[in-house]
Amino acid sequence: MEAEKAGLVVHGVCAVRETLLQFRACVGRDLDGIDLHDGHATQVTPVPARQDGGMRTALLTPRGGPAEPAGPPLVLVHGLMGRGSTWSRQLPWLSRWGAVYTYDAPWHRGRDVADPYPVSTERFVADLGDAVAELGRPATLVGHSMGALHSWCLAAARPELVHAVVVEDMAPDFKGRTTGAWEPWLHALPVEFTSAQQVYDEFGPVAGRYFLDAFDRTETGWRLHGHPARWIEIAGQWGLRDYWEQWQAVRVPALLIEAGGTVAPPGQMERMAEIGYRTTYLRVPGAGHLIHDDAPAEYRGAVESFLATFAEHA
Repeated sequence: MEAEKAGLVVHGVCAVRETLLQFRACVGRDLDGIDLHDGHATQVTPVPARQDGGMRTALLTPRGGPAEPAGPPLVLVHGLMGRGSTWSRQLPWLSRWGAVYTYDAPWHRGRDVADPYPVSTERFVADLGDAVAELGRPATLVGHSMGALHSWCLAAARPELVHAVVVEDMAPDFKGRTTGAWEPWLHALPVEFTSAQQVYDEFGPVAGRYFLDAFDRTETGWRLHGHPARWIEIAGQWGLRDYWEQWQAVRVPALLIEAGGTVAPPGQMERMAEIGYRTTYLRVPGAGHLIHDDAPAEYRGAVESFLATFAEHA
């Protein structure tokens, strides 16, 4: 990312020279990081099935929708260090467009919930595919960052499952880029925050609110809902190869929303729009990486317009 040389502050992530993304307590700024990191063995705890109101599902949580939805279901796919519960501010209007489900990715399901497979992009895509397949019909995938990458990879690998894709602030190629300087900060985070103010002080107001929704709620505070070593290892997948081939294989409508303070290397999301299939591209000046929370009106306008046109007429 060329902005590395300027030390540009990017929505909760401060980009620095020779690091792709570095989390810091930047007020009003947020998320995802990339690194190259050796994996470590972890004790596996099987993922428990969930039973929620409405459809019985092992991997998806129903979040509302019309009594008789006419459009395809919507599956909301969070970014690195996120969780399905972080979409609460978007649910009231998204649920007008169809049955809405949130999804928790592997290694984001609770601090005591491991995954029995090695970390890989393929693992995430397979798990997301299993989740969407439970619906019995193609879904519109609304993805942020990591979740956007896995969504378009699923659309490429299993097109019968995907009706349309929203890609929020993610690019296909971070090869060779690392966030080594980010690791000490992440490992130094407390396992549990004892107050909401402590979370805001660490992450700033936008990301702080996001993480309060993501972390495990305990009797004494807010606990990290996963392990930093795993999150670093996950992000490391993106520095090893690119995902242009998967993007070019997508054959469903796609909305690309890029932040003014994007984490994407310059020009990549615009290039995605140029070579993609039935794409719509929007850049949101002044917005950070968490566009849906940092610029909610612009995000809503773009997504609703997309759902009313491309997604409804796939």
